[in-house]
Formats: sequence, structure tokens, C-alpha cells
Amino acid sequence: MSPTMILSNEHRVIEQVLNCLEVMADRAERGSLETDAAGQAIDFFRTFADGCHHAKEEAHLFPALEARGMPRQGGPTGKMRSEHELGRLYLRVMHVAVESCNSANFAQAARHYIALLREHIHKEDHCLFRMADSMLTEADREKVLAAFDHVESDDRRHGTHDEYLCLADKLADHFGVPHAAFSSGQIVGVAGFCRHGH
Repeated sequence: MSPTMILSNEHRVIEQVLNCLEVMADRAERGSLETDAAGQAIDFFRTFADGCHHAKEEAHLFPALEARGMPRQGGPTGKMRSEHELGRLYLRVMHVAVESCNSANFAQAARHYIALLREHIHKEDHCLFRMADSMLTEADREKVLAAFDHVESDDRRHGTHDEYLCLADKLADHFGVPHAAFSSGQIVGVAGFCRHGH
């Protein structure tokens, strides 16, 4: 499996939890903030989406593309990094809102985060990843895959990937959101975890 396929399949899981977050925002706008579920979603986005998925991109995929001539300053990878930073800001606002039980602030930050990540994912899936597939050599791809493995196995405690995929499904079941479907029929963590599609 290619690095971009792994990242694209992770996008499907992230979108699944974004759909859950959208239901939470709808309810929060009506004054009902489910603080436990909101906290779980924020934890998912911080640990899986940012700490795992974005870390793979920023530390490994983007530098590989830049080494092949993609400009960072003013280029696609620089733009993606800035959007990751904006997402972190929205997550901090959501966290403060949950801690203070401020449903209006939570809903507003959640809406911004959902819109940002959905557009961000679209740009990566349909533009950046296609560029990566054409720019990177087979040796590059193998090197990036090996680096991804370290994100999964060395930088995170054993079972973290599995834990957060299960959390994504738990939230989906709670909010009546469909589980993610993958073009390959499965999501494979390069450390060995496999989640079959629904």
C-alpha cells in the first residue's frame, strides 16, 4: 500500500468523526452540549488526526516532496502546514468551550474546524496526493512508508491506532453516523493493524 493510500484511508476515518462533530454542533446550537462525547472527539482529532496523521505528513511525506522540488514557501506543503496550525487553534477553542460548558462557542469553533478539514482533505486527496504519486520514486515511497511505521510503532504507545479507530466507530454508532468505507476495503496501519470496512 502506498503512503498516499494510507493517508487517504485515514481521511475517511477523520471524515467519519467530522460527521459526528457536525451532529454535536447542531445540538450545541440548540443549547445541548454533550461534553463527554465532545471531549472524546477532540481527543480523537488531537491524537489521531493531528498527532498521527498530520505528523506523518509534516515529518515525512511533505519533506519527501520538497526534496523532489516542491516549494515549501508558497507551495502546497506550506499551505497544508498552515491549515494544520489553524485546525489546532480551533481544537483549543473547542476544548476551552467544553471545559466551560459554552455550547455556543463550541458550535462556532466546531463549524470552522469541520469546514477547514473537509476542504483540506479534498485538496490533499484530489491534488497533493496525486502530485505525490507522480513525483515520488519507488525508493522514496518505501522510505516514507518505513518512516510512517515509526510514527505508529515508536512515537505512539502500542495499540493507539487501534484504540482511536474503535473510538471513531463508537462515536459514529452513538450519533447515527455511517462508518467509513475505504476504496481498498480496509484501513491498514503500517504497524500491523487492519480494520475491515463496513
